[in-house]
Amino acid sequence: MPPAFAAAPPARLRGGAFGLIALIGIVSSPAYAAATDMALAFDLAEMLRAGRTVVSGNQALINDPAIGDKGFTGEVLVSEAEVLYENRAAAAGADTSERDQRLLEAQKMAMRQVVDAHQTDINMEGVGFKGFIPAVFARLSNDAFKSLAGSEARIRVTAPPDLVRNRKSRPDAWESEIISTKFMGADWPKGEPYTEVVEYEGRPAFRMLLPEYYLESCLSCHGSPKGETDITGYPKEGGKEGDLGGAISIIVFQ
Repeated sequence: MPPAFAAAPPARLRGGAFGLIALIGIVSSPAYAAATDMALAFDLAEMLRAGRTVVSGNQALINDPAIGDKGFTGEVLVSEAEVLYENRAAAAGADTSERDQRLLEAQKMAMRQVVDAHQTDINMEGVGFKGFIPAVFARLSNDAFKSLAGSEARIRVTAPPDLVRNRKSRPDAWESEIISTKFMGADWPKGEPYTEVVEYEGRPAFRMLLPEYYLESCLSCHGSPKGETDITGYPKEGGKEGDLGGAISIIVFQ
């Protein structure tokens, strides 16, 4: 974290976990606002990641054609995600503001709604692959969250343009610039987010873009051989474990 930030909040901020801890100690009003917005952004990202992890871990159950009612409800997903979140999130176990608590609850409500809305598909007997994969769950949950909290915050998952499979997930100009000039650079610290206070839709907003990299579990759809059709019907990208695969984009309106 640039030392100058403690004296005056710059237009651009960079910080990982240690930068976040340093920011929380700043008491000047604009800087403190940026610090609390960053903490919220991290927590929203970790809750989303936790939900995706639960969906990923239940793929065998979801896609089992021999089982009808699988018991995989929205409440089950959120309960399992909360356990993962408690081990990951910056504010887990700590006092959080009323705003942050409200938005995290809205995110969990969005996740419940999405899983519960897909019970017919999830529980359909005689059908294997249901199409309810982590990426689909994340996109639908983020859309539902926008409806619940759009005036205060947004969250979405995007990727480098050549890796985007759904047009709705294409990066906007700000995201595209950060991906190409920061995350794809050889000197960018792996996993470090990029943050900036900018104007968005005519309002000042704290924006965070958090890079994500392919895990081994991602490669069945995004790995090799490049061009081969995966289980979802898309051509594989030929990615390798550790390659930049996407980014979580969060907006907290100020």
